[in-house]
Amino acid sequence: MKKSFIAAMAATLISTGVSAKTTIIHAGELLAVPGEAPLKQQSIFIEDGVITDVRAGFVREGSADVIDLQDSFVMPGLMDMHVHLQGELGPDNDTEALKMSLPLVQMRSYMYALRTLQSGFTTVRDVGSSPQEMYAMRDAINNGWIDGPRIVAAGGVGITGGHADISGVSPEYMAFHDDKNKTICDGPYECRRATRHAIKYGADLIKITSTGGVLTDRATGTGQQMEMDELKEVVSAAKRMGRKVASHAHQEAGIIAALEAGVDSIEHGSYAGPDSYRLFRRTGAYLVPTLLAGETVVNMAKNTEVLTEAQKAKAIRVGSDMKGNFGNAVKAGVKVAFGTDSGVSRHGDNAREAVLMHEAGMDNMSIIQSATVNAADLVGMSDAIGTVEIGKQADIIATNGSPLANIEELLDVDFVMKGGKVFVQ
Repeated sequence: MKKSFIAAMAATLISTGVSAKTTIIHAGELLAVPGEAPLKQQSIFIEDGVITDVRAGFVREGSADVIDLQDSFVMPGLMDMHVHLQGELGPDNDTEALKMSLPLVQMRSYMYALRTLQSGFTTVRDVGSSPQEMYAMRDAINNGWIDGPRIVAAGGVGITGGHADISGVSPEYMAFHDDKNKTICDGPYECRRATRHAIKYGADLIKITSTGGVLTDRATGTGQQMEMDELKEVVSAAKRMGRKVASHAHQEAGIIAALEAGVDSIEHGSYAGPDSYRLFRRTGAYLVPTLLAGETVVNMAKNTEVLTEAQKAKAIRVGSDMKGNFGNAVKAGVKVAFGTDSGVSRHGDNAREAVLMHEAGMDNMSIIQSATVNAADLVGMSDAIGTVEIGKQADIIATNGSPLANIEELLDVDFVMKGGKVFVQ
């Protein structure tokens, strides 16, 4: 008798359906589509983590839960296109590398991911971490097992001795690392294999390093390091397998080479100039500026002993030049996607990048577009995130005042929802 009752109830639920619980956000001011004018007094309807309607006025309907943001500025969740969630630059990095197990690093990464989400960044692109651990956290978040920002995770491909390779440690440790790393390559065909290897093991995109880097612990400069045939093979192999390519690049020759090879974004772009601006506009590639990293390493170089002498010299030179050069790129019409290089800077301070972009001459609406609409386009997710529209994921944040009037409002986000779940209120 009991089994028959349960079966009958199950059949009834299946045949009639059970309506999803509705949540309604009352938004005093809503920037639904960055780039368009904000709207006053709007109601956002959410079911199963998806926006189902946006209506004028403060609407109440049935038993729906209401979130009162009538005194707030409401907008899409922010996105950071350049993070490293597995660490933070500091004086104990060498000790941590020797003493911390990968599972413990993973637990710390989870802490950093939550800080990032709670600061209003609902989607990030991690462009350089121990890959399997990062892919696991990405998948666990996507499966709803743990909370965190949506992660688009890169697999790194770099050349022997380049910025993506290990440096500053004993030859014995470097040899140990070489035996394990299957994505360090030399020559076009090795780089093709390395790219395919990274994708096989879970990479959402490929990150390459066409130039040297500030934090490489060798005096090898920040000029071009990967050869043109290597760059082209990586891009070709990645795109044949449906993956985009991001290129770390500082000096203009390396930026131009990466753009000519067909990359989708240039990370840092510290010394982009007129020749590369033309290529940016022609190819449609994005510049991900990471001004916060520049500010951070300059302060470290001048005020701490965290960096080596080789790193300090590069940090002061490159970090000091980044903001002015970024302002020139904006004036030249280069498309920008928001990115911080958090991991060099502190996780959770990501919005500081917006302040630096403003100081460099970018207007507030364009900054917000770079962290929403543009970022969604860069990761190929414009159909799901980046705006507050019907059918999109309910990734929504709110501030007390309007960041269109004062960009520093983004430093203190008062409400965070990702996929319909509230994390800060």
